[in-house]
Amino acid sequence: MNPWIKPIILEDAQIRLEPLNRQHEQGLIAAASDGELWKLWFTFIPNAEQVLSFIETALAQAEQGQTQAFAVINKNSGEVLGSTRYCNIDSINHRVEIGYTWYRQSAQRTGLNTTCKLLLLTHAFEQLKCIAVEFRTNWHNHKSRIAIARLGAKQDGILRQHQIMPNGQYRDTVVFSILNSEWPAVKTQLHYFQQKYSER
Repeated sequence: MNPWIKPIILEDAQIRLEPLNRQHEQGLIAAASDGELWKLWFTFIPNAEQVLSFIETALAQAEQGQTQAFAVINKNSGEVLGSTRYCNIDSINHRVEIGYTWYRQSAQRTGLNTTCKLLLLTHAFEQLKCIAVEFRTNWHNHKSRIAIARLGAKQDGILRQHQIMPNGQYRDTVVFSILNSEWPAVKTQLHYFQQKYSER
C-alpha cells in the first residue's frame, strides 16, 4: 500500500511535529500529567496507564492509512508538549481532519496551537493538495470551538448524538472546515497571530 499521507516531520524554528512512536510514551505521560488532562470529561486524553495503548492504536491506524499521528516537541528543550494528528483520511477526495489535539497545560495559550495548525495546514493544502480540512469537537468543549473558529474555520454543522462516550453519554459533534479557496486568507491570519504571540 502506498499511503497518500506518509510519515513526515513538520517543523519551524521552535516546534517539531514528529511521527508518534513508542519512544514518546514517557514524554506523553509527563505532558498529560501537566494539568491532569485526563480529567476533562468532554474529550479523551490518556492517563499514564492508557498512553501506550493510545500510541499503539495510532500506529495501527497509520498502518491502515487512516491516520498520521504526531508528537509535538519543543526543539529547544526536547520536551514533549502534546500530540495531534491527521485523521479520517480520504485520499480519493483529498480531504483530511486535524484532530486528537491536546497540549500540556503549561503550553496552552502560548501560541503553540497556532504554530502547530500552521504547520499541519500548510502541508495539507500546499503539499497534499487537500480540497478541505476538517476539525471536529464536542459541543461542550467551548474552548476548542472558540480556538477552531479563531483559526478561520467555518462551522459546517452539528452531528447530534454522533458518538457514545466512555461514560455512556451521547456526544454531539461540531464540524468545522477550511476550504482550499479559503487557505490563503487563513494562512495570512495565522502568520499574523504567530507574530503577535512572538511579540509578547
